[in-house]
Amino acid sequence: MDKSASGDKRVTEGGSITPVEAVVTPFRKESILLDAMRRDRGGQSLLGLLLLAAILVPLLNLVVPESSILHLSTYSVTLFGKYLCYALLAISVDLVWGYCGILSLGHTAFFSLGGYAIGMYLMRQIGTRGVYGDPILPDFMVFLNWKELPWFWHGMNLFPVAALMVVLVPGLLALVFGWLAFRSRVTGVYLSIMTQALTFALMLAFFRNEMGFGGNNGLTDFKELLGYDLQKPGMRVVLFLMTALFLALGYLGCRYIVASRFGRVVQAIRDAEGRARFIGYKVESYKLWIWVFSAMLAGIAGALYVPQIGIINPGEFAPINSIEVVIWVAVGGRGTLYGAVVGAVLVNYAKTYLTGALPEVWLYALGALFVFATLFLPQGVVGLMKRRGAKS
Repeated sequence: MDKSASGDKRVTEGGSITPVEAVVTPFRKESILLDAMRRDRGGQSLLGLLLLAAILVPLLNLVVPESSILHLSTYSVTLFGKYLCYALLAISVDLVWGYCGILSLGHTAFFSLGGYAIGMYLMRQIGTRGVYGDPILPDFMVFLNWKELPWFWHGMNLFPVAALMVVLVPGLLALVFGWLAFRSRVTGVYLSIMTQALTFALMLAFFRNEMGFGGNNGLTDFKELLGYDLQKPGMRVVLFLMTALFLALGYLGCRYIVASRFGRVVQAIRDAEGRARFIGYKVESYKLWIWVFSAMLAGIAGALYVPQIGIINPGEFAPINSIEVVIWVAVGGRGTLYGAVVGAVLVNYAKTYLTGALPEVWLYALGALFVFATLFLPQGVVGLMKRRGAKS
């Protein structure tokens, strides 16, 4: 095969490169991430705003007195932290949809599993401070007359174990689901429906009390994280800062992936999967790797979300939530990464306002927003901003 036919694919003595090699190899040259970020004006702006928020939010909440008009309430800190969690989830969806062409309508399954993993740890930290005072069993288990802790709860009182489960459980589910779906060459709307069925099935399962995850009520009444009171304003600020940090790291990780050789192959698969397969790329392997990484990123977003909101229940698995995430990405700008962040923040800010001022019109407004973005803003808000900047 000549060079023009094989593109920039490197072939070794043992055969074609693997997806992992495609990502690691560029480190031998100039840093791909630095080069990509130099050309990424939107990403630079996003990281700059995150840094600014990381400086201003603690000052306005902890230093500025409550009597001042500049004071930022603890409620607002929590609200902003929730927006950033959603932004990280939106980036994970944009990575597989915008760059690999996989429209996932079930990514909240991975988000919720990450949330449940950290929620189990937080429940184990309550101990004798629960309503029933049992040092081992969470309150809902005592209420349901459980006699002993289920096997899958053991070890969840240790933060390193819980942190590992945050990425391991969503990653394993994505690995199994993706391996079965991609090797069967399920694509397009059929794959989207399967992802929606996945999260719906998990929602129904987690609603059952015998599953051992709190049933309809889920996990709540959290007291502390790593020995620190979750209700203290200082802890709320720390959680906000951690969310901002992981959002920045998640963005940089995704930007590196899409700018690397691995990312270029993934985008080629998005544009012409049959052609990529014909010239020798293992399409299923590439799709599986980026799918699993995206799921793990969504799990981290869920783990950051739960301590700030204070509850995780099966409602988070609802398919409508996954559809909302897709709307965030479409409104912000698919295939840009930073556009997903913009869309997540803008749509959720509108949701916060409208559900308080006009709760009966929110769902209509959300549907109208998606239709408007599809018809008049095919490249989202950031695409509109780019066009206006080019004209000026």
